[in-house]
Order: sequence, then C-alpha cells, then structure tokens
Amino acid sequence: MTLLKTLLRLTAFAATLAAGPVLAQSPVTFRPLTTVDPAGPPLEGGVWLPANAEPGRTYPLVVMSHGNGGIYSGHSDTAEALAAAGFIVAAVNHTGDNYRDQSRASEVIDRPRQLKVLIDHMVSAWDGPPVDPARIGAFGFSSGGFTVLAVAGGRPDLRRVLDHCRDHPDFYDCRLIRNQPPSTDQADRAWTHDTRIRAVVAAAPALGYTFTREGLTDVTQPVQLWRAGQDRVLPHPFYAQAVHDALPTPPEYHVVEAADHFDFLPPCSPQLEAAAPIICQPTPGLDRATFHVTFNAEVVAFFTRTLSHVEPANPAR
Repeated sequence: MTLLKTLLRLTAFAATLAAGPVLAQSPVTFRPLTTVDPAGPPLEGGVWLPANAEPGRTYPLVVMSHGNGGIYSGHSDTAEALAAAGFIVAAVNHTGDNYRDQSRASEVIDRPRQLKVLIDHMVSAWDGPPVDPARIGAFGFSSGGFTVLAVAGGRPDLRRVLDHCRDHPDFYDCRLIRNQPPSTDQADRAWTHDTRIRAVVAAAPALGYTFTREGLTDVTQPVQLWRAGQDRVLPHPFYAQAVHDALPTPPEYHVVEAADHFDFLPPCSPQLEAAAPIICQPTPGLDRATFHVTFNAEVVAFFTRTLSHVEPANPAR
C-alpha cells in the first residue's frame, strides 16, 4: 500500500475516532462548525472552547490547519490542551484536500484563503463566547504548516517546485504533484494574507523550500517551528530547516531528533494502528504519547506568551 493511500485510510479512521463528543467531566467543550465560503462549498469543522467559558468575556483564538488528506479534528489533543488553557480553537476541513476529497490537493493557494474565511467567521459570525480579534494565533502541521506561514504573510515561490522535484522526484510532495498536477496559473496568483494573525506554530511545514528570505519578509510575528529529526516524508533540510533559514527573525525552533513526520499527530488508537500501520508504527526511541505531553505543553506556553498582551491588529488584508 502506498503512503498516499495509507494516509487516506488514516484520516478516514480519524474522522470516526477523533470527532466524538467531549466527555462531560472534561474542562473542554466541543461544538461542530459550518461556515459559508464565498468561493466554494461550505467549510465544515469544529470549535473547542473552555467548558466554563463566560459569554461576556473575550477569548484568544487559535485556528488550525490540517495536513494533506487530513481532517479538522486531526490535532484534537492539541486543540483540547489549548482550550483547557483558556483559548478558543477552531479548525475546518480544507476543501479539496481532506480525508474525503483529494481532488485539489495540489492547489495549495486555496488553503490560506479558507483559513481567513474561518477567522472572519469566528470574529464576526460565531455565536459562542466572543473572540478577541487582537489575539489570534495559527497552528498548522505539514501542508497546514505551509498554510499558516502563507496566511501570516508568507509569499511562497511555487516555481521552485520544478527544480526541487526534478532533483527529488521520489519525495512525497513531488509524487503528489505528479499524480495531481496543479493549475498552470497557481504560481502567478496572489496569496491571501491576514494580519490579524499574531503568532504562528508550524510543525513539519510542507513546501518549505518555496519560501525565500524575500518571501518571508512580512512574517514578523513570533514563530514556533518544529522539525522531526527522522522525517521520512519531508526530509531535512528542504522543509522546516528551509523555513528556519528564511525567516527574518529566528523562530523558537524545536528539533525532535527521534521523531518521524507523523509523530506530530496524536497517538493512534488500536483500530487506527490496525488500519494504517505505516503511519502508526512506533518510531524507535520515541514514545508518541509522552512526546505529545511535551509538544502540547510547548504549544500552549508559546501561544499563552505571545497572545497574552498584544497591540490591536492591523485591518486584515
């Protein structure tokens, strides 16, 4: 079974296993979400919030972007940790690049726009406790890591994909692009940015080599960047390291030497492990459950620190 097919099976199981109701004794409440996308079908997702959230109080918001073929609830443990710490967390399935539909997986330019639609909804149309528009962060994994860097101000140069894939035709992203060629004008279209994003966490960001120093000039927010030292899907130094080297301000950089790419996903259930052994198999020298305790704590600490007291954001662009 190919890695692409295995990933689809993993995310299909994640859809049934990760999106269930939160237990009554949990400090976190989960609510499903659907919002209108002016340029496509409605976006489906969910919101995690503190169970004791007060209607009249504003809360910091973290939006999440899943990886290729993923699902909005794919990082539910991190979302729950943030909500338990006092954040509202919102995520949606990216249209055309989710566990049910891979028809537009190569159209990465759609992803930042969809994340901005989610932010617009949470700021102006969300019927729960209000979010503070001056305290918004973004979390993304793999293709989601690329997404949050782009929507935060990054301008990737997709023309660099041609040379990269000529030199590394067997890399995951190059096989995906070969199987699903993107539209010919994607490299010439304008990227969607949202200056309301005040802090970014990018874990194992895809297409990192498409970000040059010039392309990341406007990403001046604090960035927490994660790299898996044993990443077989997005191998060093073309992805996370390339982002690290191009950012105008050094990020908070975490290199987890023993981790593989999918260790940034929550620990697998027995059912999921049986369905997707390639992705769920233990990484030698790393206990995924133990790692996620540390990972989630670091993500919570970063957003708590960077979104605690900030100046009002500029109007979204």
